[in-house]
Amino acid sequence: MIEIETLFYQIDDFCQAFSPIFESHLLPHKVVKRKRKYKLSLSEVATIVVYFHCSGYRNFKDYYVKYVLKHFQLEFPKLVSYNRFVELIPSVLMPLILYLNTRKGEVTGISFIDSTRLPICSNNRATRNKVFEGLANWGKSSTGWFFGFKLHLIINDKADATQPPLYGDWNAHQEGELLSFQVTPGNVDDRVPVKDLVEELFGKLYGDKGYISSPLFQKLFEKGIKFITPFRKKMKNRLLPMIDKIMLRKRSLIETVNDQLKNISQISHSRHRSVLNFMVNIIAGLIAYTHQEKKPSLNLDHEEYTYLPSMLTPSESLLF
Repeated sequence: MIEIETLFYQIDDFCQAFSPIFESHLLPHKVVKRKRKYKLSLSEVATIVVYFHCSGYRNFKDYYVKYVLKHFQLEFPKLVSYNRFVELIPSVLMPLILYLNTRKGEVTGISFIDSTRLPICSNNRATRNKVFEGLANWGKSSTGWFFGFKLHLIINDKADATQPPLYGDWNAHQEGELLSFQVTPGNVDDRVPVKDLVEELFGKLYGDKGYISSPLFQKLFEKGIKFITPFRKKMKNRLLPMIDKIMLRKRSLIETVNDQLKNISQISHSRHRSVLNFMVNIIAGLIAYTHQEKKPSLNLDHEEYTYLPSMLTPSESLLF
């Protein structure tokens, strides 16, 4: 787990550069209002919010009251009450979104895409939910119906074949780094956000059967991306290169990432009382994931590792 001092220094460096630029783009108010000065700085609030997703606590109130207020008085001498801190959380949404963009991984030419459900309440209470009225919707996943949102993710393989394995560890360079993400209502088809998610990608993109679409494949191919999915039973089978067969078998890497985001980083729970805090919770959880020292690995053996190409350029990406 990352040290809170290290996390604070990185976020604070970003906020120092972010705040002047952000404030210069704000529209002036016609009526001058008194601006209350916060006891906690923007970077302190952001650090505490992100660190929750590394702490192992399942409930933010317990984390703040039982952990932060008791153990971080030296690190944050101007800590406020829990109720006041909850009021400050929405103020860090924009800086956290921009900071997350600085934490994205490197495009290597091999990427994985998947979506995971984010229910915001039990199905029995869906009709009574007022917080996300007009935003959340019904969706269906492999585990059944849910009411809420979907998180769409693309990660890389982070397999640098130009570097030798460290001490015989073939997974030393194979970690799923975040490349892009999008949150949609639960009823949105998984194929809809793909075109936006792949704007900065090239090479090969691996997904499950839910992404099968000839028009989508053609549009991505024109952008220099080869979209590879498993075949359905009634589809005409085609010969795949060995690298594609290996990567389709290893596609569970992104499912492991989704599992960690939901069960370790706590990006999904049913206690939200604010749309802004819901978004902060997701962004902070993704940031916490990018700070993990050890991320899910492809677990390639020696023979599989030899099939991996070195890092590709966009012009070479469709040739292997």
